[in-house]
Amino acid sequence: MPDMQVLVNDFVNKLKKRKIEGSQATARMTAELLRSVISHQRVPYTNQAEALMDAIRAVGVQLIAANPIELAVGNIVRRVLHIIREEELSLATASIGGLNLATLSDDEADDEIGDHPVLSAAAVAAASRSTLRAPSLQTLLEGVPEATATHHASSSGGDSDGKSKSADKSSRSRKLKHDVIEAVNELIQDIATCHEQIAEQAVEHIHQNEVILTLGRSRTVMEFLCAAKEKKRSFRVFVAEGAPRYQGHVLAKELVSRGLQTTVITDSAVFAMISRVNMVIVGAHAVMANGGIIAPVGLNMVALAAQRHAVPFVVLAGSHKLCPLYPHSPEVLLNELKSPSDLLDFGEFSDCMDFGSGNGVPLLHVVNPMFDYVPPKLVSLFITDTGGHNASYMYRLIADYYSANDLVIQRRPASGN
Repeated sequence: MPDMQVLVNDFVNKLKKRKIEGSQATARMTAELLRSVISHQRVPYTNQAEALMDAIRAVGVQLIAANPIELAVGNIVRRVLHIIREEELSLATASIGGLNLATLSDDEADDEIGDHPVLSAAAVAAASRSTLRAPSLQTLLEGVPEATATHHASSSGGDSDGKSKSADKSSRSRKLKHDVIEAVNELIQDIATCHEQIAEQAVEHIHQNEVILTLGRSRTVMEFLCAAKEKKRSFRVFVAEGAPRYQGHVLAKELVSRGLQTTVITDSAVFAMISRVNMVIVGAHAVMANGGIIAPVGLNMVALAAQRHAVPFVVLAGSHKLCPLYPHSPEVLLNELKSPSDLLDFGEFSDCMDFGSGNGVPLLHVVNPMFDYVPPKLVSLFITDTGGHNASYMYRLIADYYSANDLVIQRRPASGN
């Protein structure tokens, strides 16, 4: 097996050199790396969850710093931390439910508690609130849970139980890692199938003889449109070319090859054509906690045109793109400047770059931003792999995937250090 740090360094180098294309591939590879970190991490008998989270944080800080503009990396790191907390809480709930503290004597309680892994105070407190609340009507009708009856039977076994305690401790110490790895496997599967899950909803939103406008190239948008075509929907697609990288040309070729009627327009023609459009469907680089999106440059202009003509502006995004941070958070890097060569050929304006002002400042500057920020008030609907949601609901959806304790990955050093 290769050394874990070698794998981490290799992935960090790929992120720094921008060798991984797309948020989905980045999210999947990040989750697979963190799964390997969990698998290789040796956990103590006590504070197992904290040991796993410390290992994930240490790797996560390196990954986020390698490519801060790719928010999917931080999203997956926070998702895995949330998974560890959830699995710890689940084990704590099961442990407290099995202790049955109300019927044990002090000596028996000490023996029983010693047989369970030591859990964090937060997990025990949360589990206690869950376990000690009044029973529901369904619980009363079902009678005594089977786990409680089994516990009483096993507690009367005497010395035979003591012989198996060491084996039980060993198996319980491995259960948290096993459950976390299984949950991360489910996360990887969700990331891999997000395009298909979003595309299944296409027939609910695209109707006969409609005109759809999009900008640039997004695999999610392509699969969504093609899924509607496969359901015998007849519609036309306007594709804004997405200058200066012209990814709209690539999307147009892909749509034509799949049999869709496609028209390529310039970005500057969006406002002129928007009155003919029934719906704008676009992808996103990231969805922020306030419902705003970070998207390819030019989409804010499209969103403003859609709002002006009352055209629905629909955003497609997998759950791995849902970011728990706000646009003004210091951890968020909203934009990245690409090479000026996308705009100008080398030497084309060399006579303007001769520092002719006399103070060492060039006369010509070339700015080539990669992203736009689209505020939530311009978004009509989000379609994720879990369904359609309004922008005002995104904060609640994001809260289901992340813990508030994990918003800042890198902990500040203690003041005494």
